[in-house]
Amino acid sequence: MVKKRIIVTGGLGFIGSNLIDLLIKKKFQVINIDKVTYSSNFYNLLEHKKNKNYKFIKCDLNNQNKLQKIINIYKPICIFNLAAETHVDRSIDGPKNFIESNILGVFNLLEVFKKYSKKNKKTKLIHISTDEVYGDVLNGRSNEQHPYKPSSPYAASKAASDHLVYSYVRTYKIPAIITNCSNNYGPKQHPEKLIPKLIYNIIKNKNLPIYGKGTNSREWIYVTDHCEALIKIFTKGKIGNFYNIGSNINKTNLEITKGLIKIAKKNIKIGKNVKINFVKDRPGHDKRYALNSKKILSEIKWKPKINLIKGLNLTFKWYLNNLKYYNSLKMKEATKRIGLNK
Repeated sequence: MVKKRIIVTGGLGFIGSNLIDLLIKKKFQVINIDKVTYSSNFYNLLEHKKNKNYKFIKCDLNNQNKLQKIINIYKPICIFNLAAETHVDRSIDGPKNFIESNILGVFNLLEVFKKYSKKNKKTKLIHISTDEVYGDVLNGRSNEQHPYKPSSPYAASKAASDHLVYSYVRTYKIPAIITNCSNNYGPKQHPEKLIPKLIYNIIKNKNLPIYGKGTNSREWIYVTDHCEALIKIFTKGKIGNFYNIGSNINKTNLEITKGLIKIAKKNIKIGKNVKINFVKDRPGHDKRYALNSKKILSEIKWKPKINLIKGLNLTFKWYLNNLKYYNSLKMKEATKRIGLNK
């Protein structure tokens, strides 16, 4: 019997590795394509290393010939595209990598998938994007018809990739779907991002750097809720559609920080250096992101299961129980201040 094969690009990263965990639990055979950058981490999928339903292949999406060979050999029923440069601060310091990965990489994937999908009619491409493409949403919540107004080179590169994918749906009739998700958190996230950085600093008795006055508001979703939504979109989503994936839970960075300190106090003895330290804001920092996710709730019957308090508790305990995770990273690179636009 032929296994149901799925390709995940960027599978050594945060969301990709969590998605692979879930797909393997659901008895899919997963081929993980990752070019292995600083944010890729083999620790994330260590438990699947000898699993016959998991295979890792090192490949950059910009290597079109190799990509084509992989897809033609494994003949996936779906490709989840999570390969992307993601950190806003890094995009401020060096936008070029974001253009190459998030735009040119997606272009190469689309060219290969265009040929593949003509011969394999039942396949699908799920392109995973972000709420940051909508830019500042000071009032209300942005639905799928909300105009794109990205503020950072990262968000602009993701917006461009979304437009590219949709243009291939319209022009070449490829079977693709685009998803835009709110801020993810959970196990296996690189500590350059807010929540894992705060957890690391709490554990290591360091101060907690918060941009500006900590009033920037984000919509937070636990990573496995996001991954469940992606699988449901693969099975039930409509080709050519956009789907927002959110929790409807908005919190300021300051609220998240205070919440994590409370959780930490229940698990460890906190050091005297663990204090909130307001630092200079990053350029072009959006005040608020907020998604309207009514479409996925009504059409696909998906809704998040993990509330924020439970999710933050699960996340803190994962990092506390996986201190070896930090050993697999260059922590100086992860904790130094970037994105100052000097």
